[in-house]
Amino acid sequence: MSYQVLARKWRPKTFQELVGQEHVVRALSNALEQKRLHHAYLFTGTRGVGKTTLARILAKALNCETGITSTPCGICPACTDIDKGRFIDLLEVDAASNTKVDQMRELLENAQYAPTAARFKVFIIDEVHMLSTFSFNAMLKTLEEPPAHVKFILATTDPQKMPVTVLSRCLQFNLRQMPVTSITGHLHAILEKEHIKADEIALQLVARAASGSMRDALSLLDQAIAYGAGVVQESDVRAMLGAIDQSYLFTLLQALARHDGPALLQVAQNMEDRSLSFDAALSELALLLHQVALAQSVPDAIATDLPERLQLFDLANKFSAEDSQLYYQIALLGRRDLSLAPDDFAGFSMCLLRMLAFTPGERGATSTPAGSASQAVAATLPVVATSILEPIAHPLATAVTASKTADEILQLVQPDVPSLDTTPPASTVFDGNWRGLLERLKLGGMARMLAQNCELVTFDGQHMRLTVPQGQKHLLDNIYQEKLRASLKDHFGLQFRLEITCADIEATNTPAQQIGREKAARQMDAETAIQSDPFVRDLMDSFGASIIPSSIKPITQ
Repeated sequence: MSYQVLARKWRPKTFQELVGQEHVVRALSNALEQKRLHHAYLFTGTRGVGKTTLARILAKALNCETGITSTPCGICPACTDIDKGRFIDLLEVDAASNTKVDQMRELLENAQYAPTAARFKVFIIDEVHMLSTFSFNAMLKTLEEPPAHVKFILATTDPQKMPVTVLSRCLQFNLRQMPVTSITGHLHAILEKEHIKADEIALQLVARAASGSMRDALSLLDQAIAYGAGVVQESDVRAMLGAIDQSYLFTLLQALARHDGPALLQVAQNMEDRSLSFDAALSELALLLHQVALAQSVPDAIATDLPERLQLFDLANKFSAEDSQLYYQIALLGRRDLSLAPDDFAGFSMCLLRMLAFTPGERGATSTPAGSASQAVAATLPVVATSILEPIAHPLATAVTASKTADEILQLVQPDVPSLDTTPPASTVFDGNWRGLLERLKLGGMARMLAQNCELVTFDGQHMRLTVPQGQKHLLDNIYQEKLRASLKDHFGLQFRLEITCADIEATNTPAQQIGREKAARQMDAETAIQSDPFVRDLMDSFGASIIPSSIKPITQ
């Protein structure tokens, strides 16, 4: 007997066996049990998430000889023939290779005839968005007035390309991408039945590489079994996928925790010598930093059986939460910019050096060597530290030249710290011109539209009150208000209360209304200028010409 690939051998045959689509299974099961059947179903989702599998299970549920049910028996002739792909009243069509209108008309003509041996004649059309416009138009008539014995099950990865007239006549279900945990659990179950040993991390690598597709995961698992000669091991899977050995990443982060630049570059060089993918390395590094952040903030989120659990918590103790967030962001941006680097090694090593340069460990030190006294003062009191370097007589200069310790120097300068001027800059003084203020705020999109449709009521320096016209109350979204509040805080440099309400009477002095009136005035001036122009008047008098007002645009907008 020839070998059957895992994706086909372990294809779900019932709703209960389907993994990761519980929301769809629940809706369909309830509809089947209550006999609330629709004539057309549309399953959408990325490749390998179970669209066609779900369509075949639904076909069995509709035609099982035990009756319409959410739990088809799987042993009657209808169920077994559907599983084997030879059920006479189930027609599967690949729209990618059957796009011609004549083929669709032939299919729809077949739909008019009663089923031969089943309760319903079921048409499964895969990648339905590939049909031509004429084919969709031909289908539309049947979808509008379907025969009682016909059920359409459509599947697509791109529903946006389907006509809305077809979408509106289908019961649509969106299948989600599989989470890594669901894929890993399913692979575990299959390998137990296949009596194949596998490493936990190896299965996680396969699940992540599948990008949410169970079919891709099973295909990769088949490949991993062949690569490892019947055993699925982490090292083999990493080699097969070109994934990065986690030991490199842990070594990198340990060196970073020690602020050990030479060790960082040595690891990067070792990875270069083995021709490892630096793009994959940055991706894996970001994922590892995500786990470190989880270990810091939500320790229970780290699985107790995770092999690298202890190493994760060790790193979580060596980095602050701010460190983890910073390094994660640097890894993401480094991966994004890798193609812009002179070469991948330079881009990767520069990313590591950036982490080292921005690491906050040094500035959090509680003691400073005596030889670094001037640096300590400069970091603590920049205004006074500047005077240290000036060649003028100053008590602090004498203290430094006398080689005082850092603690003594800090004690000397503490009474001499100049008071900081807390007066807001002149540019932040508000004269009540709300429109003028908006020109200086960093706002865009709907938040700017909200601001432009507000009228200033009062502002006392701590409390700003605005109103919007009744016709613009849809702009009072909390997100837009928060963006406006943040922009005002950045501008004024202080926190104050912002209150925006809907006007009891129609507002008449919002920036948007002011701009509208100014445009209308310029338009009227332009129309008046054209109508009074001697040349234009001559054309109108001599040739009966007329002016189209909408064609007149003022020079200054």
